[in-house]
Amino acid sequence: MPFLDDYASAVFALMRRFLDEERPAVTAAAELVADAVADDRLVHVFGTGGHSVMGAEEVFFRAGGLVAVNAILDEGVMLGHGALRSTNVERTPGYARAVLDYHQVGAGDTLIVVNAYGINACTIDAALVARERGCRTVGVTSVELQRALPQGHPSRHPSGYDLCDHVDVVVDTKVPMGDALVAVPGVTQRVGASSTFANALAMNAIMGTAIELLARRGIEPPIWQSANSPGGDEANAAHVVAFRDRIKKL
Repeated sequence: MPFLDDYASAVFALMRRFLDEERPAVTAAAELVADAVADDRLVHVFGTGGHSVMGAEEVFFRAGGLVAVNAILDEGVMLGHGALRSTNVERTPGYARAVLDYHQVGAGDTLIVVNAYGINACTIDAALVARERGCRTVGVTSVELQRALPQGHPSRHPSGYDLCDHVDVVVDTKVPMGDALVAVPGVTQRVGASSTFANALAMNAIMGTAIELLARRGIEPPIWQSANSPGGDEANAAHVVAFRDRIKKL
């Protein structure tokens, strides 16, 4: 069926564009991650909408991933607690401050905010509150989407801000309007989401590059081993002891 080929081609093209255009941004974001790890601080990752949460899950407690990652997996914005509820919560001003309070996001940490559209209240407040506290900030988002949506759109933060204007580093995922990539004959709405692939690529690129940068500084950071591999539980045990009191979801 042609959909599979069309979808794969569109996804590969999006990834190729990301690799061609975002290398400097990925490196800059990775530097902020490496700085936090080198200072024995945490890297918080907050996916501030229903599917954006997967961007945080992708790099949390992940084989081959940094131990010092605190995924902010807030039930309020997760689809498993109600899809419409998630949409309403992510549009609620002030909600993100309580979430960042709970996770003790503070000076010296790095916060990565993952959200394709980058305009809702939870997304913008997370970035503003983090910067207010002296936290390094990265936005993994689509600049195109933010610039295209009108000021009066109901999803927008009351300020009308775009995430890309209120973080230290922007990693542009290139996700197009509507997220979906493929036009199917006879179907009005495009199908085949792109943001899941785009966020996963961006997040793994940032984290892997950060590990590389730390190694160049002579620092070997704690990295998770798969719990399903031989010796995995034993290798991870020391990390759990060291970070259990600092990472809420361990």
